[in-house]
Amino acid sequence: MADVIKEINEQIKDNKRLLFMKGSPYQPQCGFSAKVVQILFGYEVEFSYIDVLEFPEVRANLPKISDWPTFPQLFVDGELVGGCDIITELHESEELKALLN
Repeated sequence: MADVIKEINEQIKDNKRLLFMKGSPYQPQCGFSAKVVQILFGYEVEFSYIDVLEFPEVRANLPKISDWPTFPQLFVDGELVGGCDIITELHESEELKALLN
């Protein structure tokens, strides 16, 4: 388990924008992941993603790192931004653009 947590932390550190989601950006497997991807696509920013359905060990351990129980989870510059509700709120208040750039 320590290896998985170390690997997750390295992924978060090594990717400017990293979305842990269910499915992939072009085939999201839940409505919340689809909504966050749609928002990110609207900003035309590059982002990496990890499909937590494909990697159950990430799905099981990421909440221990982020202290956030649900997916998707968006990290920017190594910091958790939040899940679907927070991303949507930041988008609607136009704060997300500054966070992403």
